[in-house]
Amino acid sequence: MDRIAEFMKISKNEKNASFYDDIILPKRATKGSAGYDFYIPYDLTIGPNESVKIETNVRCKMNNEYVLMIFPRSSLGFKYKLQLDNTVGVVDSDYFNALNEGHIVVAFTNWSDKTLELKKGDRFAQGVFLKFGITIDDDVDNERTGGYGSTGK
Repeated sequence: MDRIAEFMKISKNEKNASFYDDIILPKRATKGSAGYDFYIPYDLTIGPNESVKIETNVRCKMNNEYVLMIFPRSSLGFKYKLQLDNTVGVVDSDYFNALNEGHIVVAFTNWSDKTLELKKGDRFAQGVFLKFGITIDDDVDNERTGGYGSTGK
């Protein structure tokens, strides 16, 4: 297997200071797992039909020809109809250098009629690295500066 990426914490700040040392970097559960489990760094309750943003406090440095795709854990989809608000999270390799340090934030909606209780350290999402290509006539030379949604501006 090629080693193509590294997860890191974002910088310690006022917002994450109380739990910074407890942040768990994403990891695979088994050697056959494609997905890296993301762990919530604080307790969170998501009510029925409620949308939330989960700040992972994690960033990812990866080779340029890869993308990190973020998905909800299947068990949460089955039990709570938990869905990502953007259907699939796409973390580009140049996001690492964004002004927000490449902070991976995941937005979810609980479409069930049950309240979901996530405890600090629970797995809630998974990230899968995929290699991608570009077209022969691709001539993009723009560089990212902003964070979420900045490339279309």
